[in-house]
Amino acid sequence: MNREVHVRFWESAGLQCPAPLDYQQEYRDLAEARASLACFIDKVYNQKRLHSALGYRPPVEFEQALLGRAAEGGS
Repeated sequence: MNREVHVRFWESAGLQCPAPLDYQQEYRDLAEARASLACFIDKVYNQKRLHSALGYRPPVEFEQALLGRAAEGGS
């Protein structure tokens, strides 16, 4: 899947492409492209990307802090 197809895939869903993938990689089919997106979302979007709505922290860090506060309040 090349860059143009990747961008059109997101635009067809009414979304903006969240971040570039490795465009040197060729995907055999849509399932392989989706697997690559799932990996990107899990490893980059949820663990590394800073979200302004979460105090410029990644979602994983925000959730851990939230769970820590809930554990302290529940004890």
